[in-house]
Amino acid sequence: MHPQIFPPSNDLSAFVQCYWNLEGDQETTPIKNTIVPDGTMKLIFHYADTYRHHPKDGESIILPKCFLIGQLTQPYVVEPLGITGSFVVRFHPNGFLPFATIPIKEMENTAVPLDKLFGKEGIAIGEKILQAKDTAARISLIETFLLKRLSDEKTIDFVVQSTIETILAANGQFTVNEFSQKMNINRRQLARKFAASIGLSPKQLSKTVRIQAALKTLLLEKVSSLTDLAYENEYFDQAHFIKDFKEFTGITPKEFYGEDLKMSLIFDRKEG
Repeated sequence: MHPQIFPPSNDLSAFVQCYWNLEGDQETTPIKNTIVPDGTMKLIFHYADTYRHHPKDGESIILPKCFLIGQLTQPYVVEPLGITGSFVVRFHPNGFLPFATIPIKEMENTAVPLDKLFGKEGIAIGEKILQAKDTAARISLIETFLLKRLSDEKTIDFVVQSTIETILAANGQFTVNEFSQKMNINRRQLARKFAASIGLSPKQLSKTVRIQAALKTLLLEKVSSLTDLAYENEYFDQAHFIKDFKEFTGITPKEFYGEDLKMSLIFDRKEG
């Protein structure tokens, strides 16, 4: 089950990275999916059946039909409750800030219903997208909605944007102290800007991007050993890599390759 990827319009490209459309029946959909943190927030519309979320601690909950998933700092396990039909708006790391109505940090690891974010307008756009006939119609609806709410592009902070671009270009191999000195900005000040704009610290985003790069390498089987992979991505050693891998995916690299893995990992494949 692979998503179809669509680019945003030029007017929204500074905020929205891409749109996904994901469909599948119960026979082709894994029993569980683990959404791996990727440093982005997403609007999700389940126009078919919804999903159940299985927290690490506590009872499982049925997710809303329409919601925003905040920044993830841990694996987010979901289980399809029937046929999958999902439309996803994937923002850049700091792209949701101009549309946020509550602090970004408060949405961490949380599915926020659209009525809590946008009130009656959120309910209305959710219903329209759920009833839309195809992906083109869904994209048109959400772009009209987002452009109407886009009031001030200056909310994108230059220092934050520059830091994000540096982290992404380096595949997460990033030193906060060196960058702070280069940009002449206090490390704590940079962390505060990140928390307000993204919901993560520069170090958290770097760890997220680095594990995403390692995951891609593993899936493409372009590495001969975990030790080589660890050093290639500038982990201290193999144990450090395994620790981060489990923190973000919920499993070890060995379990990732195991035949009994009855779930799929959903992560940033740089599509779109």
